[in-house]
Amino acid sequence: MVTEFSRTSPRLEFLMSALPRLATALRHSLVTTLVVGLVAVVAITVTTSSARLTASTTANPITPGNFTGYGFDQCEAPSQAAMTAWRKSSPFRAAGIYISGSLRFCQKQTNLTPTWVRTQLAAGWRLLPIHLGAQASCTTRDRYQKNRISADPADTYAKARSQGRAEARIAVAAAQRLGIVPRSTLYYDLEAFNPKIASCKASSLWFLGAWTNQIHQLGYVSGVYSSAASGMKILDDARVTPGNKVALPDQIWIADWNDKADTNSTYIRSDGWPGARIHQYQGGHNEKWGGVTINIDRNYLDLRGQASTPPPISTPEGSKLYDAKCTTASINRWTYRYATPTRRPGMVVPLQCLLKQRGLYTWPVTGKWNSMTTKAVASWQKRVKHPVRKGFTRADWVSLLSAGNSGTTLKPGVRGADVIRAQRTLNAGGPGLIKITGIYDASTQKAARAYQIANGIKPTEGIIAKVTWGAFSKGTW
Repeated sequence: MVTEFSRTSPRLEFLMSALPRLATALRHSLVTTLVVGLVAVVAITVTTSSARLTASTTANPITPGNFTGYGFDQCEAPSQAAMTAWRKSSPFRAAGIYISGSLRFCQKQTNLTPTWVRTQLAAGWRLLPIHLGAQASCTTRDRYQKNRISADPADTYAKARSQGRAEARIAVAAAQRLGIVPRSTLYYDLEAFNPKIASCKASSLWFLGAWTNQIHQLGYVSGVYSSAASGMKILDDARVTPGNKVALPDQIWIADWNDKADTNSTYIRSDGWPGARIHQYQGGHNEKWGGVTINIDRNYLDLRGQASTPPPISTPEGSKLYDAKCTTASINRWTYRYATPTRRPGMVVPLQCLLKQRGLYTWPVTGKWNSMTTKAVASWQKRVKHPVRKGFTRADWVSLLSAGNSGTTLKPGVRGADVIRAQRTLNAGGPGLIKITGIYDASTQKAARAYQIANGIKPTEGIIAKVTWGAFSKGTW
């Protein structure tokens, strides 16, 4: 941006190019002094303008990021005065805003601008961007009839999947126009429908799966908002269905108006999406804070790391190695410890997913240690020259979690898939408890240095390079 400013300012270019000629032609000390002074003024002008441009293009933070607490959503983005008053007086720190979608009620959104977004994020608000596009094929609401999800089952609901991808592209484009940065969560609003209608249920699932895949490919995190009894229920049922091939969202936003400020619902199993839930527990009503009244829905959020985590290291939809159960939330763990067919069953899903990504476990991820798991475990242990056992040791975890790395040197500020691998590996080969964010932060650096010292590797100020990657690959811990 700074270079572009200098290159595309014809008056400055002319002045800069003319000054030396003026100095040579006039050859007068006073004029030369004047010329030097003009050069200084031009330099200051360029520098000042550049500084302004740099400041104005500073990226916004990821949203909503890590957050636990209260939020509200309202169709029209409130005015700046209202947001300021509520920031000072209300218990809310998160706000849902409808950024896009052909079926959203609030199409004008007069307050919703890049400046509004930047101002709220700078003030500490966590924004929840919502997209309301095509609705279930069996929807009964009149206003939704003009844009419904196709229930044509041909080619595994290809039309519905195409619609889901298209909606994701629209949402991402809107987010980018508003300054909502990659790795932020975008939430699809799928309103209530009858999940007992098979074609309606199936087409909605494939649509949402395609939304998630496209959102990931475009660098954002996938969220879905829906009624607990319809959209949420079918997603949760898919999550526990053996052989499910539909990609599941990273975060869920449950509409269940039970007036309980938590993230639970009787329609959703308790083990799904831990630390990746929002619960809309109270519907539209007026609330007044700081002298300003807004009609809102109330929400409680429990988001612990999912929104700041890059899309999961996974394989494309349709690949034989793809499995919808293999998400960031299902693979990431605070620790990875010795697991057997009867010990630590919670480790089986990440184990099967990681072995699947290595091409060794090609069956559906079930979360239960079966004979195929035993076979895949033995294959991995042979591949890395570890003793073949009936269980999966910490050394096995270290080697498996680091597999596939590019050998990139990791140091503070580096982001990406290799950082995820390193953080997971350090949680297996060290004391654990690193938050897996995909960002090489201070806690990761500290853990890497501790790992190096504990394993006789010359400490490199916590920088992970060739020697440490090699130790990871061997399963050293």
